[in-house]
Amino acid sequence: MTVAATPAWESMPALMYHSVSAVGGPLSDLAVPRERLAEQLGALTAAGYRLVGLTDALDLLAQGSTDRLLAVTFDDGYRDFLTEGVPVLAEAGAGATLYASVGHLGGQAGWLGRWAPDFGTLLSWDELAEVADAGIEIGNHSLLHHPLDVLPPAQLREEIVRSKEELEQRLGRRVRGFAYPHGYNGARVRDAVLEAGHDNATEVGRRLHTPGERRFAVPRLQPTPTMTGADLVNLVAGGGSPLVPRLKRLAQPGWRVVRKVARAAGRNLT
Repeated sequence: MTVAATPAWESMPALMYHSVSAVGGPLSDLAVPRERLAEQLGALTAAGYRLVGLTDALDLLAQGSTDRLLAVTFDDGYRDFLTEGVPVLAEAGAGATLYASVGHLGGQAGWLGRWAPDFGTLLSWDELAEVADAGIEIGNHSLLHHPLDVLPPAQLREEIVRSKEELEQRLGRRVRGFAYPHGYNGARVRDAVLEAGHDNATEVGRRLHTPGERRFAVPRLQPTPTMTGADLVNLVAGGGSPLVPRLKRLAQPGWRVVRKVARAAGRNLT
């Protein structure tokens, strides 16, 4: 009888950023200004964390690394990631993964509705190539940023497969990671992401990733613009409140039914 080796790690924090800017209004938590980002990453590095992209973090853990790894990720692909985020990451000596919403590149984040202009333009294909050349992992964030768990099979496959193919063809690089739009996933969605050729995926989760969890639903913590570097170090160390993730998991089946009904009526609830 073969006994499985005990993992060399107990938990891994992953962070979920979006825009590197200052935005007011109800979506302000999706934007962290350059100075605050630099403060947060600097504090994490000073606390002994090694900041890398998500796929790199998972690979290193699988290889038995005992470093205090922390995965840094950015969703959507706003142009400010190139102008503001990449320089901050370089100064901090940090790696990161950027998940690009392929069908919106060069335009605006239409899924944000009337607040989309506040976040500026998304990267163009040429700018996304610059990001990749800077050493940032490019991951897939689907084609049109739809909640994937309420899509019919053919559209689900289109959202996942076409976006991956476009990224790989245009950038000339393998795309291994996927981020579920709005965090929504389920067994059917996770299977489709795997079948498309990805080998990891991330959700929102708001907790730490542990060895017993799925590689295709890696949870992340969300830094906000009001968090100081010390605040974020404390969040990462504690993993956040366990109550919110538990309540969200319990509510997910019912909320999915509501969103399916709304989608049938022509509305996307996110």
